[in-house]
Amino acid sequence: MMKNGLLIIVTCGGPLLTRLYYTKGGSRIWFMSFLATAGCPIILIPLYVSFLRLSNRSHNNSETTEKAKVFVMETPLFIAYPSLSAFNAIFSFLMVKQKFTPFSINAVVLLTVGTGILALHTNGDRPAGVSKKEYVVGFMLTLIAAVLYAFLMPLVELTYKKVRQEITFTLVLEMQMVMCVASTCFCLVGMVVKGDFKAIPREAREFMIGSSLFYYTLIVVIGIVWQCFFLGAFGVVYCASSLTSGVFVSVLLPVTEVLAVVCFREKFQAKKGVALLLSLWGFVSYFSGEFKSGKKIIDSPKSPETELPPLPVSGSDVA
Repeated sequence: MMKNGLLIIVTCGGPLLTRLYYTKGGSRIWFMSFLATAGCPIILIPLYVSFLRLSNRSHNNSETTEKAKVFVMETPLFIAYPSLSAFNAIFSFLMVKQKFTPFSINAVVLLTVGTGILALHTNGDRPAGVSKKEYVVGFMLTLIAAVLYAFLMPLVELTYKKVRQEITFTLVLEMQMVMCVASTCFCLVGMVVKGDFKAIPREAREFMIGSSLFYYTLIVVIGIVWQCFFLGAFGVVYCASSLTSGVFVSVLLPVTEVLAVVCFREKFQAKKGVALLLSLWGFVSYFSGEFKSGKKIIDSPKSPETELPPLPVSGSDVA
């Protein structure tokens, strides 16, 4: 539940904070890409706690129990993500042989249509000073990012299944740390080439809200929030599946659009309301199916193969 709650909060908070940066004077693309994974040092905190718990278990010679996986209760930045649910479902089916039910198929269709409706009014949300060509390029790049993200989650799930050791929360954190460090180093190269390190102090002085302290506080919070997003997304894959993680992220995209109306005083168009309703419908449909499937597994009678045979009774025992 903690991972799901974390994913819900940061999936909405990450895009809103990033948009706040860009609308109030920020303009560094490589810097924002860097912040998406640069918060990885905070993973050392849960890693340290996890190592301590493992050490205590080993000291007490206690047995580990298998984690139950029956069922589990991830703005304009993401405006090209209507393809996320569809591609996530396709990659889940091809890579990890995800089984689909009428409920999950209905959910994928509704989430895809719901977030697709948002794309119909993207031109109205185009920031001032951005040309149509620049907006189209940004839209296409975000579309590619959606496809890559939809591929990443099943790939992580496939890695969990193929690794030749017990999948623990510690291992999940270690994998996230490796991926984030690699991504951060790559973005650092882009920041050096584009001169971001020289531009950041000037950008902080000219930021439209507060002083330089507010600017630096904002970028630290953005880095932490995005790191929590990956932690929540990978955690849901670990506890449930990549499809479940994709459903969480997709259903929260229209929610983020509605929150943008409150935070940035955008116009609340009817399409946003329809998209939100369709996404919530798909969300309820998916977890209704998961709940029913989990209940069938719990209530199903034991097969004869799993029952212990009766003990033989000898004549001396009867006497």
